[in-house]
Amino acid sequence: MSYPPQPPPYGQPGYPPQQGYPPQQGYPPQQGYPPQQGYPPPQGGYPPPQPQQYGGPQAPLPQTAVGGPVVHDAHTLPANDNVNPYAFSVDLNGQYFLQKGKMVAYYGNIQFHGIGHGPLDQLVGRSFHSPLHAADWVVAEGQGRMILADRAFDLNSYDLEDGNLTVRSGNLLAFDPSLSLKQSIIPGFLTLIGTGKFVAASNGPVHFVEPPVRVDPQALVGWADCPSPCHHYDHSYMRGVLGGIRQLTGLGGVSGEEHQFEFIGAGQVLLQSSEKLMAEINTGHVPNEAGIPGAGAPSHTPQQYGGQQLPNVNIPGLGNLGDLGRRFGL
Repeated sequence: MSYPPQPPPYGQPGYPPQQGYPPQQGYPPQQGYPPQQGYPPPQGGYPPPQPQQYGGPQAPLPQTAVGGPVVHDAHTLPANDNVNPYAFSVDLNGQYFLQKGKMVAYYGNIQFHGIGHGPLDQLVGRSFHSPLHAADWVVAEGQGRMILADRAFDLNSYDLEDGNLTVRSGNLLAFDPSLSLKQSIIPGFLTLIGTGKFVAASNGPVHFVEPPVRVDPQALVGWADCPSPCHHYDHSYMRGVLGGIRQLTGLGGVSGEEHQFEFIGAGQVLLQSSEKLMAEINTGHVPNEAGIPGAGAPSHTPQQYGGQQLPNVNIPGLGNLGDLGRRFGL
């Protein structure tokens, strides 16, 4: 026995407690585990786990019950339904009208025919009546499953029952041949008439509103079973020299707070959750991008696909000369 007497080891009976350091038990609790004795949860509790949004830049692949990614094949792909918010699976058994550049993959025996360049003239003559947009569309024929997508925009399918719906040409991806497509009197819009299913894209989720209503032109996707809209300009926009200069030259910009589309009558108006339009893209030529057969490295100077194009000149009664040239391959 040593002198002076030494206290027993720490934690043994008889050891005096240290001031300000009461012995603790357990370890700090981890997320999802019950609190351990001696470590009460912080005031207000631990924050709940945050849900991860599907498709985000840091989101993991969707997981199955065993923890692996979801892998589809020709039998597990949905039939005429969304694969995810940004892709749609078409169960093809016959023909389907499809905008160029929107098919990303397919299973089965499917052939693609250009409008006016294949053996389907009778089908085209019955269901497609838009010469200005003919170069942007094909007919998919055969049996299989097609996956459609468009620049990671939101995709939805809609059922039209003996009605008519007008939609922006850049937003329409595909439609059943049972529907008849016509060129709207409103520039940049197409009209579907009849009964059938169609697939459209939008910059954000789509909302439906009833007339009478005034909407921002940049948020407008289309309208169904109601008259075409008219322009509405606020008085402050029309008043004074500044409003006149804006109207003639576009200097200063125009927003939905100054200029709207006005809908009246019965029907529904489709709005996207964004004021950024989905720009139309020329899908009739091989893009000049690295990694694509027949193309080179992207140029640093902006240029039109397909070589020299007609200038963008507005001709009274004809519209934009460059757009006409693109549509007809000039």
